[in-house]
Amino acid sequence: MPGIRVGNAEDEALLTGASCVLPDAPAVAAVSVMGGGPGTRSTTILGQSAVMTHVHAIMLSGGSAHGLDAPGGAMDWLRGKGVGFPIGEVRVPIVPGAIIFDLGRGGATDWEGSPWWRLGREAVSRADRQLVLGNSGAGLGARAGALKGGLGSASLTGELGTVGALAVVNSLGQTTIPGSGAFWAWPFERDAEFGGIAPPGAPLADLSITLPQSTQGENTTIAVIATDATLTRAEAARVALMAQGGIARAIRPAHSPLDGDTVFVLSTGARPLSDPIAGTAEIGQMAADCLARAIARGVYEARSLGSLPCWQEVHGL
Repeated sequence: MPGIRVGNAEDEALLTGASCVLPDAPAVAAVSVMGGGPGTRSTTILGQSAVMTHVHAIMLSGGSAHGLDAPGGAMDWLRGKGVGFPIGEVRVPIVPGAIIFDLGRGGATDWEGSPWWRLGREAVSRADRQLVLGNSGAGLGARAGALKGGLGSASLTGELGTVGALAVVNSLGQTTIPGSGAFWAWPFERDAEFGGIAPPGAPLADLSITLPQSTQGENTTIAVIATDATLTRAEAARVALMAQGGIARAIRPAHSPLDGDTVFVLSTGARPLSDPIAGTAEIGQMAADCLARAIARGVYEARSLGSLPCWQEVHGL
């Protein structure tokens, strides 16, 4: 994704991590929250009535509410690099964030200080053009239904620009079609990026929902959409809302009372749209498609962790 870097950091003892999306320059940002149990930080400043339109980074983190310290760690590192809006003699970086629940999944349950503050600093300091998926960053301790979840990414380039999606899949719902290794997102797959397995040829006889045991607050899918198309705050907010459709295409059920589904959008503004209304619609469609693919890739690339099996293990690949 032009103008965007991603950094990951993990704590193998706690089985948690953080992922930072870092634009090369402050980017227009917006957010859509559709899950019933979100955990977010600094999302109010992304509202339509807020004066601040640009952010310096977005942080996705494990750790439940403890993980909301990760944006603070990134802010501290960025401030030390002279990044942030100047207010008097100080710099204030703007780093909104969202978290997943990954506590008690085999990792240590006691710590001193805030490991997520450290993870936030490490993630932003490692921001690069290269990206490792699966059990990386905030995806380390993720669970997707009955399978190991993880960090996924996908991108798409069209006439209007490039759209990239980064997703941390920790959903209550399932990402695969019952009785099959095929992903719900299979119609959007490109180049067998998540196995190339087509769904059963006949209509599914049973579409009832079987959910794994879960308690309130333990699930969510969080994501960042980035584009080089020029968007206003209002247009970015519409793209974020449209991108939520990608979650619904890739996970069943989506946006449940037990999930905290949250999607951020970043616009670097490198490519102006000749028709902002039609262009926003097309970018939003691309965002939804990319997010569906990123979710499937996050599960496909994940590896088993403790007693939690991964897609590759369950389907013999």
